[in-house]
Formats: sequence, C-alpha cells, structure tokens
Amino acid sequence: MLYHLLVPLAEYHIIFNLFRFQTFRAAGAVVTAFLVAFYFGPPIIRRLRMLKVGQVVRTEGPKTHLGKTGTPTMGGVLIVLATIVPTLLWADLANPYTLAALVVLLWLGALGFLDDYLKVVRKKTEGLVGRYKIVGQVSVGVLLGVVLILIPFSEVPATWTQIPFFKTWHLDLHWLAYIFFVTIVITGSSNAVNLTDGLDGLAAGLSAIAAVTFGIFAYLFGRIDTSDYLNLFYLPGAGELAIFCVALAGGCLGFLWFNAHPAEVFMGDTGSLAIGGALGAVSVMLKAEFLLAIIGGVFVLEALSVMAQALYFKWTRRKTGAGRRIFRMAPLHHHFEQIGWHESKVIIRFWILGVMFALVAFATLKIR
Repeated sequence: MLYHLLVPLAEYHIIFNLFRFQTFRAAGAVVTAFLVAFYFGPPIIRRLRMLKVGQVVRTEGPKTHLGKTGTPTMGGVLIVLATIVPTLLWADLANPYTLAALVVLLWLGALGFLDDYLKVVRKKTEGLVGRYKIVGQVSVGVLLGVVLILIPFSEVPATWTQIPFFKTWHLDLHWLAYIFFVTIVITGSSNAVNLTDGLDGLAAGLSAIAAVTFGIFAYLFGRIDTSDYLNLFYLPGAGELAIFCVALAGGCLGFLWFNAHPAEVFMGDTGSLAIGGALGAVSVMLKAEFLLAIIGGVFVLEALSVMAQALYFKWTRRKTGAGRRIFRMAPLHHHFEQIGWHESKVIIRFWILGVMFALVAFATLKIR
C-alpha cells in the first residue's frame, strides 16, 4: 500500500525514493510485524482465555507438560495477522509472488483454525478429520502448481528447480510431476512445522530463523547482479518475497514474546500449518525446494523421527509380535525431554541447530 501511495511522490521529494528499495521496506515490515504482534498479543490472549480456548495435553506425553493444560491455543491468528498487515503495508501488492504467498498463508491458516476450533471449542479430540485436512493441504499445493505453470512469474520455466551444490544442474520435471512435487512440498512443510510445535517457543523461533533466511535468498534471486554472480536463477520481482518473509519472521518473534517458556499462549494448528505452508510456497516460487530441506533441517528431523518411529514399531510388531521404538517418544524433541533434558535446553539447542542449517544453506551459494 505504502509502495503504491508514496513512490509516485518521489518526483516531489527525494525522501519518497526510499520506498522503491526493498531493503528499506523489508526493515519497515519486520518492525511493523513485531509491533502488531506485541500490541495485539495481550488482548487476543485475554479473549482466548475468556472463551476458554485451552490446550488439551495428552496424558501419555511428558509429565512436565501436564501443567500446560488450559493454556490458550489458536494463538496462530496473531502470527497470521502480524504477517498480513505489514505485507499489505510495505510490499508491492501488484506483485504475483506476494499475492501467492498471502493466499497460501491465509488458506492454511484457515484450515488450521478450523482444526483448532473443532478440537478446543467443539471438543472433538481429533479435530478436523485427517483426510479433510490432507485435502485442504493438497488443494492449495495443486492450485499453486497449476498457477505457476499457467501464469509464469518469470522467464525461467515453472517446472525447473535448482539443486544445491551444483552450478549449472537443475531438475526439469514433467508438468504433472511438478504439480505433484509442489503438493508434496507444501503438505510436507506444513505438517513438519506442525509436528515441531510441541515445546514453548520451539516452532516460532525456528520459523523466524527459516523465514529470515528465505528472505535473504529471495532478495538475492530477485537481483540480476547477485543472481548472475552466484549462478542462481534470476527471478524478477522475487525480491518482494523478502518483505513477506521478514514480516513472517517479525510476526513469529512478536508471538515468541508471549510463547517463550513458560508459554502464555500456543500457536496451535492455526499458526503451524500457515507458517509451514508459507515457507513451502516461498521455496517453490524461488525454485529452491531442496534448499527448504536444508534451511528447515530441524523440521525435517522432527518429521522423519515420527515416520521412523511409526514404521519401526509396525515392522517389529509384525516380526516379533511386540512393537519396539527407536526413540523414547516422537517427535524428536520429546525424546530429549524423556532422557532428562530440560525443555528450555531442548528449545535453545534446536534453535542453534536451526541457525547452523541456515548457515549451511548460505554455504551452498559458493560450495559448488
């Protein structure tokens, strides 16, 4: 909004030229996002408490979590709000990258909201039926894939994707395989963040790290000089995704103010599905889907731990009659709690891993 309103005024005063620069608008977006979350956090939390929208804690989980019963959930609405407002204020709203990212964020945020509503308001233990949730995730993945094919955002073929550590190699998929690939990325990313959201501040902190990292990559992809120097696909206009990404990061940090241990509010599926889907969508539009697996390395480990636990249990039960487990509890963060790590220590160490994975992602720019 500010971009469209103030850039034309540059002919009257040079100060309005600032709004042409994505770096300036990105700085404005991250500050705005944090302030929106910080300002609206307390009233939203109070409202959730009044509505008795409290988290239900599983009895089979870590005993230390039983004290969290009743903590307001659905706080992801704060993250979504704190991402949308600064994006609308600071980004170029005629940019297709921006619009697509907002659609995915809202779509999966609404899906998560419905799931949370059924769990904590309607008291349906499982929330939204699993197959309906998958349909919601798959639908937006298919929609994004089809849009990118039918309405290309750049001259780079939609079905291409870059491979980390290789200068000139890229993957070129058949259009049908590409749509399937995009769907897997969106669905997998949203579910991975959802699985990671099990400790106070864990998912919010890791999401902020990932969002900032993708914001920097978006800026690099959107500039002809840096993309040429680093042998990246040049994607004109993709730099606007940097504004969306840092707004998402600012929203996560503002939410973390209230979600840090001991948490005053949980993001619920409203936040985790929206964040994961948004990160997946950004990676797809930047043609950096494989980078997502590096930048979101902790999310990948969390998801793999759940899959490995389930598969190993079923296999050993079929072979021996008694199911065995690889981890004391899955997802992975609960395993470390069960072996004696304090919740805060698990969170900080996983954040450190998140930073390390982000640095590895940056290293791929030169290690080729």
